[in-house]
Amino acid sequence: MPPPTHLRPTDLRAAARLAVDGVLGAVGIAEHLHRNILDIAPPIGAASERPTGGVTGLVYRTIRGVTRVAGGGVDLLLRPLEALLRETTRDGAAGSAEREAFVAALNGVIGDHLAATGNHLAIPMTLQHDGRPLPQGDEQLAHTLPGAKRRVLLLVHGLCMHPGQWARSGEDPGVRLARARDSTLLHLHYNTGRRVATNGRELAALLENLVAVWPVPIDEIAIVGHSMGGLVARSACHHAIAGGQRWPGLLTKLVFLGTPHHGSPLERGGRIVDVVLGASPYTAAFARIGALRSAGITDLRHGSVLEDDLAAPPTHVPLPPGVACHAVAGVLASAGEPVKRQLLGDGLVTVDSALGRHEDATRTLAFAPDRQWTAHGVGHLGLLDDAAVTDRVGEWLKAA
Repeated sequence: MPPPTHLRPTDLRAAARLAVDGVLGAVGIAEHLHRNILDIAPPIGAASERPTGGVTGLVYRTIRGVTRVAGGGVDLLLRPLEALLRETTRDGAAGSAEREAFVAALNGVIGDHLAATGNHLAIPMTLQHDGRPLPQGDEQLAHTLPGAKRRVLLLVHGLCMHPGQWARSGEDPGVRLARARDSTLLHLHYNTGRRVATNGRELAALLENLVAVWPVPIDEIAIVGHSMGGLVARSACHHAIAGGQRWPGLLTKLVFLGTPHHGSPLERGGRIVDVVLGASPYTAAFARIGALRSAGITDLRHGSVLEDDLAAPPTHVPLPPGVACHAVAGVLASAGEPVKRQLLGDGLVTVDSALGRHEDATRTLAFAPDRQWTAHGVGHLGLLDDAAVTDRVGEWLKAA
């Protein structure tokens, strides 16, 4: 394989486009604040959304026009450099760990904007094996995976992450899990800033195609999802079952690691801040900054897995029928500390949310008592490769 690179040919122009978008967004926030100051609005009430007029409006329109023209000029200047980078970068070169981590985090925060604007920094969804995207054709896949197993283990990462981050401590725990279950290990790489439901629908389609082109008949599929990855897996199951797809009939195990089935208090806290800032015309402009967070992050408010479902509570989607579903909750506190402190969870997701428990019993996810487990002294990211967690997941995957 070609050596990894910190910079891909399209990165410079993509970054320049993003910078232009950022300047235009900042100008919009400034104009919004300026408009409400000029109106001498009351301290509490709805903010004016009208653009500024007169000389002030002309200034803001001029700034936007100059920014767009400058952005277009920079884009033209970078084209020759992009061509030069294409000549010096070997085809198929993977991104460096630093680049992959940066791009994954960027996609988590504003990935929906990157996708909507066609920015090359937007991560396309792919199924990967050994760090390389799988081809879609059956002949190509057979050549890429000559030793394909009849069992498939799929790992789905969480918000702002990428497949390489499963191996935080050196070895990907999926390798050991796949070996113990005699499975081919795959990873899902996706734009975590898009709606969970959008990613779920696309994952369902990818798995349906995978079953059709896999080199040997697939007997079993198992999925392990961390954090948001668990919501994406649930969404994929829902869409696949509703669409009559074949692969859910092969899905036998579904394991959730720190998945916010009923939402994350951190995102709900962010929403409260947005509401407070939006209550005054003089701070409403700053609420726009908070609203810049991606649709994927917003879905974590209540654990939404369906399209256009941000209500509180969202539509209840039960666990897929006929699948052995398991849940692991991380707890920063030790087993000996007070129960109230333990219920706070892994730092991002509470124990109740991770185990699917809800104050409304009709919304509680039906995890059997022997299919849920609490890992003490383990934070949210620690669930990825904690030895005890991996051992427990391995036991569940091996069970009949």
